[in-house]
Amino acid sequence: MKKILITGITGFAGSHLAEFMVSEDKYTIWGTHISDRNLQNLEKIREKIELLKLDLVDASKVAEIIESVKPDIIFHLAAFASVGQSFQKPLDVFINNTAAELNVLEGAKKAKLSGCKILVTSSAQVYGFVSEKDLPITEQAPFKPNNPYSVSKITQDYLALQYFLEYKLSIVRLRPFNHLGPRLSAEFSIARFAKDIARIEKGLIKPTLTVGNMATKRDFTDVRDMVQAYVKAADKCIDGEAYNIGSGTSYSMQEMLDKLLSLATVKISVEQDQSLFRPSDIPELRCDATKFRQVTGWKPEIPIEKTLQDTLDYWRSLV
Repeated sequence: MKKILITGITGFAGSHLAEFMVSEDKYTIWGTHISDRNLQNLEKIREKIELLKLDLVDASKVAEIIESVKPDIIFHLAAFASVGQSFQKPLDVFINNTAAELNVLEGAKKAKLSGCKILVTSSAQVYGFVSEKDLPITEQAPFKPNNPYSVSKITQDYLALQYFLEYKLSIVRLRPFNHLGPRLSAEFSIARFAKDIARIEKGLIKPTLTVGNMATKRDFTDVRDMVQAYVKAADKCIDGEAYNIGSGTSYSMQEMLDKLLSLATVKISVEQDQSLFRPSDIPELRCDATKFRQVTGWKPEIPIEKTLQDTLDYWRSLV
């Protein structure tokens, strides 16, 4: 059985990836987590994986674990993932995202894991302010970052490329577009809307949602489709290359909210709150995943309506 190391295994994508890989019944899985806060995300598979509690900024401990496990595949998912948070704590986000990846790559290099496949998750945010003529976005689109998070992801992307070129590590760079589903943190707008709708339905808060900029458009993929893409990438993608992963369809935030509100069991009003606007925002991100599809054959299967229904039902089960 192949040995898998997933950084950030208790997180949103990490927990779904672990669940999918356990269901395949052909992997031995280790996963790192920095705190116990999200352990409930793994409750269904807790006895089938090995958890390693550590801060990936601790270089010596990261190297020790990689040397001990000697994984066949590393999925590096751990990162501060909030664009909004990056405006508030730019230095923390940049240092954490950069240092964590650097330590993973250094650990793999020191352990001489030349045959280990390393999947580094960058982000569609690296493209930043994309001109309309460049939509949908291919891997050749220029980087025009407009927030500290996107700068940290460009650094991660290029660190991965450097370690491939210089040290011949077997690294693939993935640039996933937005993904949604159960367990998405309420720090993100769609999950916050779903959580508040669930709270309103139970009479816990007044029947009003506050929203920010609803005109931005994003390419959304169900997280359960996204993690299957990650597994296919480990098997089929070419070392050193970068791959966009997304659905190819973009929805405005207003369209997404309207879909969620149509699933609510009570009438809810909406109010715009200027404090929820970001200092700058990308008008539209829409993926061209042709390169990834041609190599892997992957395509998303779960309709956006089911993703939103499952997200709302997740929050209904918690509040």
